[in-house]
Amino acid sequence: MFDVLIIGGGAAGLSCALVLGSAQNKAFAKSKKIGIVTHQKSSHLQTALFNNVLGLAPNTTGASILKDGKAQLSNLYPHVEQIEKEKVSTIAPVKDFYTITTNNTSYTAKLVVVAVGYTDLIRIKGLESYIEAHPRAAAEKNRIWLKNTDHLIAPNLYVAGTLAGWRSQFAIASGSGAHVATDILTLWNNGKHTKVHDKII
Repeated sequence: MFDVLIIGGGAAGLSCALVLGSAQNKAFAKSKKIGIVTHQKSSHLQTALFNNVLGLAPNTTGASILKDGKAQLSNLYPHVEQIEKEKVSTIAPVKDFYTITTNNTSYTAKLVVVAVGYTDLIRIKGLESYIEAHPRAAAEKNRIWLKNTDHLIAPNLYVAGTLAGWRSQFAIASGSGAHVATDILTLWNNGKHTKVHDKII
């Protein structure tokens, strides 16, 4: 049983995982089991080039961010389980948790974060009733979002990144993933607003 399982290894999913992982020394997060399904094949980062992102060197590629992001997560926060080479097919509520089925196996999680791309090719069963036309994308592109309120689709089911209705901008998608992570940390911290910062001493 995962305390939280993130679906998607792009900007939003990896950002969410990094922030959650960084809370490892907090009393309320120490025992939490965190996982991420790092499927990246359909990520728009595969063909992206960045010159306008604060903190990234010009000519940074999205493909390098995908690769380096997984390495960063593994090196800094190895307790976050990375599930490779699996694609989620179904998310189903069962009492007070969710069952997540992939092409290989199934998992259970108390909280789920959906952070896959916003194309109309999404094929995860169980999300159909939340799919609507994307509010911040050109209609002819057939982009979608999962209708939500402040990233929450249904109890304990979150969405992050462009699929949450945000524009397709790297910093926005990353920030959305971090936002969801701090909401989850706040939940784990009994509702006390929570964020995680590293500081130079």
